[in-house]
Amino acid sequence: MTPQEQTVILEARDILGRYLSQNPVIGSWQALMDYCALTVRGPIERFHVLYLDRKNRIIADELLSIGTVDHVPVYPREVIKRALMLNASALILIHNHPSGDPTPSEADLSMTKEIQKGCKYLGLTLHDHIIVGAGTELSLRALAKL
Repeated sequence: MTPQEQTVILEARDILGRYLSQNPVIGSWQALMDYCALTVRGPIERFHVLYLDRKNRIIADELLSIGTVDHVPVYPREVIKRALMLNASALILIHNHPSGDPTPSEADLSMTKEIQKGCKYLGLTLHDHIIVGAGTELSLRALAKL
């Protein structure tokens, strides 16, 4: 990636962040995918959570963990603890695969199931887990894995 491209990406993230602070509802599937692609794609794995209120407005987009080129540590307890601290009603998990292939690993599926169990027990809704690849985003809900 060239320095100019990096500058454009940073500017796009800034514009998107300002837009979302004024319009905190992600109004369409494509808007969610665009947001995920811009905020999470990169050379190392990053794990974000969008915490939402009862009307699915974004309370916070939090980067909960940064990993390596092929792994990011995720602690379901911390994901859910933060949801409770923010008084969130729902969440969307987002992480990237720097390899470019958004196919979920067994660890991705297992971690998602653990978070889903905790959410269900505490009355939170886990809307989706989005995995961002190179130019492609994949939804675990769309794959019936959630």
